[in-house]
Amino acid sequence: MDKSTTRPYSVAIGASEAFSELLKQCKGQIPEEFRSYSGNVKFAPSSHGDQVYFPSPCREQDVIAAIKALEACAAAAIGDLRHGKKPRSIKVDLDKAACFLMSAYLATVDGKRKGQTTKGLIPDTDYNQAQSIQYRRLSANLYETKEDGRYYHIHGSLDATTQLRMIGLPPFNPQLTDYKMCIDTIEAAVKKFTVAELEEMNNKHGQAGVEALEWEDFLKTSHGKAVSALPPFTVEAIKVPQTAVPNTPPHTPTEAGFQSHLRPKVPANGPQYTLRGIKVIELCRVIAGPTIGRSLAAHGAQVLKVTGPELPDVPFFQVDVNTGKHTTHLDLHNPSDLQTFQNLLAEADVLIDGYRPGALAKFGCDPASLAKLAQQRGNRGFVYVAEDCFGGTGVPGAEWAGRRGWQQIADCVTGVAWAQGKFMGLENEPSVPPMPMSDYGTGALGCVAAMAGLYQRETKGGSWMCRTSLCQYDIFLLKLGLLPQQEQERLKTVFAGPFFKLRHYDSVDKVSGEALKAMQRAYPHLFGHELMLKAKSKGFNDKEIRWPKEAIEVDGLLIQHERASRPNGFDGPSWEGWETDLIMDDGVTTAAAVGQQQQAAGSESMNSAPQRRNRNATVDTILATA
Repeated sequence: MDKSTTRPYSVAIGASEAFSELLKQCKGQIPEEFRSYSGNVKFAPSSHGDQVYFPSPCREQDVIAAIKALEACAAAAIGDLRHGKKPRSIKVDLDKAACFLMSAYLATVDGKRKGQTTKGLIPDTDYNQAQSIQYRRLSANLYETKEDGRYYHIHGSLDATTQLRMIGLPPFNPQLTDYKMCIDTIEAAVKKFTVAELEEMNNKHGQAGVEALEWEDFLKTSHGKAVSALPPFTVEAIKVPQTAVPNTPPHTPTEAGFQSHLRPKVPANGPQYTLRGIKVIELCRVIAGPTIGRSLAAHGAQVLKVTGPELPDVPFFQVDVNTGKHTTHLDLHNPSDLQTFQNLLAEADVLIDGYRPGALAKFGCDPASLAKLAQQRGNRGFVYVAEDCFGGTGVPGAEWAGRRGWQQIADCVTGVAWAQGKFMGLENEPSVPPMPMSDYGTGALGCVAAMAGLYQRETKGGSWMCRTSLCQYDIFLLKLGLLPQQEQERLKTVFAGPFFKLRHYDSVDKVSGEALKAMQRAYPHLFGHELMLKAKSKGFNDKEIRWPKEAIEVDGLLIQHERASRPNGFDGPSWEGWETDLIMDDGVTTAAAVGQQQQAAGSESMNSAPQRRNRNATVDTILATA
């Protein structure tokens, strides 16, 4: 008998396999220097065991640990550019990686988690009442269609009015407050239409929505064929017409007269941030795109999230994804605000675009415009990072590349939802998986892509375009295959109860909520303070914010946020005068801030707190005396 079918499933082994596959699929997208650190990676389980924690048949923990390992390799390679090459051990903490996948459900403001009453604590950015009213929230959900056995995920996005009217329902129904009655009402409306009719209406009204396909059926579509041939992310030089100013020639960091984009180059006399001095503009909302910025901020980048003052966003998610950043409001349709934005952009190194492909081009936020701007500013290149739902921009056959979408849309179209439904024992029904795991995984891919772009800019010059998508994450996940049946059966035993009574129409909030309650019972250590950091946030009225620690540790490098989260639009539109918060770990002050004001990124010191020292030379806790 094959011992692999009888031994307990090991996430550490699974992560190692996923990491090898990730390196193989990303060949040509990452510098060889990233790959050279792969042998230094250790996947480390906790004392609580080496096991799967989520009620899902997909290898989510394996995949996120593998992506985080590649992120750590990227940090090590960039660290060598900045501080000189040295041996660097790399550790991926598997429990912290698992926490990353449900970070929005672990983060707290004043002790309150997602789903608990936070009125008065978080500014209400649900301007269209898409989240606060159950009837409208369920306009983004999975329902059966007129055709038996065919299911369609409609999605009201952050404005349910158009979606509800499209299927013949009123945008508001104050009398309809019961969860199941809301579902029955909306599903009855959806069941009046075939998949083809829903597709036609979605296209006409510009709505997100998709049929839930099985993995094999997705691969038969033109889009599935095109995008499944792509690596999980792509990184390529942006080609622009030659101007009077020549393109930056290839170079190495040691060439005489070379001015590093990663300046200042500081000797490694203590743990250092790899991305200190890098300025990032983030044009994103919800989770996946902002997670790219959140991850870059943990490496010391100065990340400025720009949103419109009337742009809807999910309020509580900001408690998590805005960690480490500054946030500002600018209306890019206003000439004065647009000029302010352009001034900020002129100093930036990275732009993160989390909108539908091409939507931001009118503001000069497309690859070609950024590359031209780079030439105008003396060939200091840009790194453009795009995250979207379907992927495949510019790829022949990727017919859905320009469609709107969110995590649940990607999970349904690629086959993740059908895999989840079968795992849950549903007869011929898909189900959305628990937690925003694809969102966070896609954000982690985008972070690695951005770091690859920065490395290429540093060593080869020019501007670089990086792309990833929710579908590309799901494709990589499903290509690895599902968890062994023995492990799936173990999870069914652990999570026996209300979770396995859920149906296709149960919302992602309901599915995640039931999963969370079961995980708290089965794996309480994941919710303990030892895996969290905390700080007071000025943006949230000096209330305490808690968020998960970073999952990776790299010898000699700092990987930890310098400031707590804040709501959208809290800060002024400036790169100057950024503060550093007092970060606490189990009551101990971390070196990220000892009450000192942070100098603007790019200052002469890579490490302004003189008492900074590293207990493990890693993220786990970079502690100073309180």
